[in-house]
Amino acid sequence: MALVKVPDTPMEVIVDLLTKAKDKAVSCSTVPEELKGHLQKALDIASGLDVYLEKMTTQESEPLRELYEKTMSHDWNQVHKEGKTIFQLPKECITGHVEGQTLKMLIHMSQAKRVLEIGMFTGYGALSMAEGLPDDGLLIACELEPYLKEFAQPIFDKSPHGKKIIVKSGPAMDTLKELALAGEQFDMVFIDADKNNYINYYNFIMENNMLKLRGVMCVDNSLFKGKVYLENATDSNGLALREFNQFVSNDPRVEQVIIPLRDGISLIRRVSLARSCSLAQCTITDDDVFRGVKGLSILDRMRLDEKVAYVTGGGQGIGRAFAHALGEAGAKVAVVDLDQARAEAVAQELFIKGISAISISADISKPADVQRMIDTIVSKWGAIHIACNNAGINLNSASEETTLEEWDQTFDVNLRGTFICCQAAGRVMLRQGYGKIINTASMASLIVPHPQKQLSYNTSKAGVVKLTQTLGTEWIDRGVRVNCISPGIVDTPLIHSEDLKPLLRRWLSDIPAGRLAQVTDLQAAVVYLASDASDYMTGHNLVIEGGQSLW
Repeated sequence: MALVKVPDTPMEVIVDLLTKAKDKAVSCSTVPEELKGHLQKALDIASGLDVYLEKMTTQESEPLRELYEKTMSHDWNQVHKEGKTIFQLPKECITGHVEGQTLKMLIHMSQAKRVLEIGMFTGYGALSMAEGLPDDGLLIACELEPYLKEFAQPIFDKSPHGKKIIVKSGPAMDTLKELALAGEQFDMVFIDADKNNYINYYNFIMENNMLKLRGVMCVDNSLFKGKVYLENATDSNGLALREFNQFVSNDPRVEQVIIPLRDGISLIRRVSLARSCSLAQCTITDDDVFRGVKGLSILDRMRLDEKVAYVTGGGQGIGRAFAHALGEAGAKVAVVDLDQARAEAVAQELFIKGISAISISADISKPADVQRMIDTIVSKWGAIHIACNNAGINLNSASEETTLEEWDQTFDVNLRGTFICCQAAGRVMLRQGYGKIINTASMASLIVPHPQKQLSYNTSKAGVVKLTQTLGTEWIDRGVRVNCISPGIVDTPLIHSEDLKPLLRRWLSDIPAGRLAQVTDLQAAVVYLASDASDYMTGHNLVIEGGQSLW
């Protein structure tokens, strides 16, 4: 005999009631045809919603599909009869495809790295969230039933994301106390456990500061078959959730929204600290340190949203890394390079990441090329807020053998070109009353790198520093800051050639950090200097060289 599915969510209850009403209407000759038509349309809409959501939602991964099928085909009644589980677990408890992808999306959107799940069932929700975590992310699941950990672990082991999941067996409150004692905090907390303890879990997490500053709490089943808002409801779980929803709604520390997905998901986030303390009548020092400058946290102050940037020499190496860093921080980026193909390739990389970017070919030693570059950017985006003058060359020769041609070629790009770019971008920025100019100098502006011989390069980069200092002092009172970054020896494929192996060993012996710089070691610096967080810095040479200039 086939089992009859019991309606489990508000929408399923509505479908069930509409089906009964329609069948009753069809069997009654006195019911108007118009009413029958309305009932049918309502039933079509209600019954088609979940099916459509399933169809349109990105399909689950193979491990998730396998876990779902394993859960639905498992005989949970028999498992309980055999004493393997404490409770008789209905398979309908599984999170499911649409909700699982919703949780995964929330992980991506909140950029969560650490997640706490209270109540796991068979781990579908846990694995869904783990798929959204970065490689170094962690999800701790609290599960009362040891059997469920054993049930899910083989699927976790098959998934490349399963290694991010740690399942702790036992009463959830015991696990919470253990985590709180260790000072653990989480970017997201997902609660789907015993309904009568929701308030206790919530309060413990909030009172022990286990939810991070920008953390989000997700609570499952918060609409519980509609019994949280039906006046005549007597179900104990429904009443517990009604009390929980009202409790959170009244809590001045947070704000919440309930999404009618399946049986309801509540999304709860902290309100601003100042508002929270004001409502709770806390004693605080209400200043920019507490609230954040302009109400922004330090990380928000380093965002570059709506800013327009360009990077010369952006087609490879340090320039490519700078272009990606500025774009990831929110800026629109013009990738400028002598080689058009390289510039286009990096612009395409940015585009794939969702960053607004264009490519421009220019020889920065030529004023006409630089002006065309500036005009192109202003025409496209209406402003230039960040000028990253990074293009440079290095021609090695002993000083007594350095030709004027080599000297002039080096200075034309490294110093003359940087000056031309600073001046052209500076004119735009001075009219705007705002701008950040970031020049790429070198550790060679501080020391004489050895044993390589590079007189023209060293001297030109020292000139870049003095250029930066001079412009930085002249223009700061007009809203334009000028700084430079001096990298140490940067790891490139060329450095690992056979000819340079002896030099590489010497360089490494001179670097306290014991390694060469990676282009990624420089990215945070360019974002900081480009952001409002560095507004009091100008004319500064930011040295990033693993300590090499100190020996």
